[in-house]
Order: sequence, then C-alpha cells, then structure tokens
Amino acid sequence: MDDRIRSLLERMAVLEDELRTALHEQESSVFFQIKGKRIEFEQSIRDAHRRLKTGFFHWLVLRRPRNLITMPVIYSMIVPLLMLDLCVSLYQWTCFPIYQIARVRRSDYIVLDRQHLAYLNVFDKFHCTYCAYGAGLIAYAGEVVARTEQYFCPIKHARKVLGSHARYAHFLDYGDAADFEARLEAFRVALAEEQPGRTTPVRTNSSQK
Repeated sequence: MDDRIRSLLERMAVLEDELRTALHEQESSVFFQIKGKRIEFEQSIRDAHRRLKTGFFHWLVLRRPRNLITMPVIYSMIVPLLMLDLCVSLYQWTCFPIYQIARVRRSDYIVLDRQHLAYLNVFDKFHCTYCAYGAGLIAYAGEVVARTEQYFCPIKHARKVLGSHARYAHFLDYGDAADFEARLEAFRVALAEEQPGRTTPVRTNSSQK
C-alpha cells in the first residue's frame, strides 16, 4: 500500500469518527439526553410520542399477516444467536489475552435502548430489542473475527470482496511478500495497543509498489 492510499484511509477513519460524534451530539442536544442507563426526552416530546403509540388491536390489524405467520421462525433464531454470543465471547476472553489482542467491548455493539421510546407499544419494543440484539451481535462477532484475521493473516484477496470489515482496507496487498514477517508483527503490535471504539492504524514498509 503506497503512502497516498494509507494517508487517505487514515483521513477517512478520522472523518468517520468525527461525523459519528457530531451526529450523536446533534441528536442528543435536540431530541434527548442520556442520563446513566436512561434516555430522557423533553416533556412535550414524550407527550407527542405517547399520542403516536399504536394500541394492541390496531397494531394487530395493521400487521401484515405474513409477519405474524413467520414470527415463530424469526424468534426461534434466538437459540443460534445466543449460542453465537456465548461462543464468540468465550473465544475472545480465552484466546485474546494469549494473543495479546485487545478485547472487543460487547457493549459497544449490542445497544438496547429503544425500549425508552414512548411511541412504541410493548410488541414494537420487543421486536426492536430483538433486532438490536441480533444486529449488534453480528457486528460484535464480526469485529472479533476481524481482529483475529488481522492477527493471523492480514492479507487482501485477489478478487473483490463485498462487505469487508473496516480493517481490511489496511491489510497487505495480495502477493506483496516483502518483509512479510516484520509487517505481520506490526499488525499484531497494533492489536495490543487497540483503544476501545477505534482502529489503531498500522504502518508497514514495503519495497514492492
């Protein structure tokens, strides 16, 4: 990877962090405030939310029949999700300290806060909590796998890969073998220095361009 591409990637990462922070600060200042584990809205917004809440029978009529029919299938997925959660957590708690990889904070990815929204009825809140858990768990597991890949094999593929994780862009180019062991060690050192919520940039030197 040449210096120009590396510089662009680092600038993109910084800008993405700044954008996420700015958006969150804007939302917090306009709509809500976070106080510990609770999220509080202004009284006028809470009142407007309550007026928008859908009652049980209205909710039942509005639901598409296919949504209700497939619910047993959807919620049966909780079993493999819980197993994935357990296995991924056990893996990183057991192996990451041995590899000297900074552990992934599960709470950064699995965020359950939609139950504070007054315009959702009890069924909507249940659905939202389930979706938040599933989506957050996949992201959490993906980051654990991404750090594992960075430790063992930080090499890009020859073919284009869709849906690659954020670390992939910093990996070594396919076929770039110069000083591989030294650069692999640099990736591993960066993992040990990882800070929560950020990806530590990896600087490696290559004689191949």
